[in-house]
Amino acid sequence: MRILPALFAVAALVATPALAAPCRDAHGKFIKCAPAKTAMVKKAPCKDAHGKFVKCAK
Repeated sequence: MRILPALFAVAALVATPALAAPCRDAHGKFIKCAPAKTAMVKKAPCKDAHGKFVKCAK
């Protein structure tokens, strides 16, 4: 039972650099992270100035 906490500690140490890697350059300097990709968001229906539904322009 003593090996289980040690396994979790090693896993936490190994996973931490992998999570921080995208925000660092090849030299280890911090850089601006790329924006996260958003899930497919359903677009709102198009409306004209009077609030009536119209065909959306592409």
